[in-house]
Amino acid sequence: MADVATVEARVRAEGLLAPGAPVVVLLSGGRDSVCLLDLAVTIAGAEAVVALHVDHGLRPDSADDARFCAQLCERLGVALEVARAGGPPPSGNLQAWARELRYARGHELAAARDADLAAGHTASDQAETVLYRLAAAPGRRALLGMAPRSGRLIRPLLGVSREETAAWCRARGLPWRDDPSNASGRFARNRVRAGLLPALRAIHPAAEANVVRTAALLRDEAAVLDAAVDEVLGGRAEIPLERLRALPVALARLVVVRLAEDAAGALVPRAASRTEEILALDPARRWTALDVGDGVRAVVERGALRMERIF
Repeated sequence: MADVATVEARVRAEGLLAPGAPVVVLLSGGRDSVCLLDLAVTIAGAEAVVALHVDHGLRPDSADDARFCAQLCERLGVALEVARAGGPPPSGNLQAWARELRYARGHELAAARDADLAAGHTASDQAETVLYRLAAAPGRRALLGMAPRSGRLIRPLLGVSREETAAWCRARGLPWRDDPSNASGRFARNRVRAGLLPALRAIHPAAEANVVRTAALLRDEAAVLDAAVDEVLGGRAEIPLERLRALPVALARLVVVRLAEDAAGALVPRAASRTEEILALDPARRWTALDVGDGVRAVVERGALRMERIF
């Protein structure tokens, strides 16, 4: 396990946190976010950092988390914003609701300050994300994991393990709070954390690091594949079906996925699996369509394929 100086050097080398660069840190009070906040202060300077704590109101002691964050920020000399939810949704995915609320508030604050928004995802989270997505949604994108930067959103700790964030906090004398829901078997991600990753480490101690490294390599290779798709489409939102059929099947699949995701403005996990059906559509017909799932359909009109959202 790396020491404090090595962890700091690793995060500095990523360049996502820089001296004087304004940043909003999502602060839950857990060890990863506490480590991230301290690193942001160390690298960017306290005056450049604002912490955001979102009280979702999901636990009776959630107010204690907010008080903890206030005490920590006072100690580190960091301004703190606390946002409170009006209450959980009546139904649906509770974790997704909480995540969307947290990021929405974070992006609002970051945009107002012309700052980046930093989340405390670690290498351990990256490995869990790749494994979970691979199980839930097959395809190339499932293996890419989380990007270090996505617009304003940055993840400076993707090269740091969860064990290293705990070691950082202990070495710096920084307390943290544990969320008991992280140990609940109700959530799929927790089951990956508690069951699958330990099983992989039992096979090979570097399993987690190997998953993370593979995701990084695939993200680099994805840039090459995306450039190939760009060249085929040439900036257009459609492609002649006969031209698509002439491409290697793997490249045709990537083009179909790109068109579907551009139309949806989001991932369309089932698009890749419908490629053969799309290629089999009749270009001679004036208009024909195929539902590819996730609110998107493929339309062939006058021999050209495009994707459109189904409202």
